[in-house]
Amino acid sequence: NGKEFMTMDGGDHFKFEDGVSLFVGCKDQAEVDYYWGALTVEDGASGQCGWCKDKFGLSWQVVPMSMEDLMRRPYVFAKMLDMKKIVIADF
Repeated sequence: NGKEFMTMDGGDHFKFEDGVSLFVGCKDQAEVDYYWGALTVEDGASGQCGWCKDKFGLSWQVVPMSMEDLMRRPYVFAKMLDMKKIVIADF
């Protein structure tokens, strides 16, 4: 989307930590599936509540743009805790 990010290769000395993450707001389930799949391929890892790590160890949260509205429903938070990749239809 025209955003530019720069990182440096710090080798074994500098590692990504969970305090640094990027957010991907998706318009629908197809986008959630696409980005989740792309980020967790190779050595990526699935986390909880829409969080994952890419092959470099950088944390991402991949959620629908409607997540803020969904969170207003009383049962959504508990349901989300059981999820790794967000599945909108399950809400």
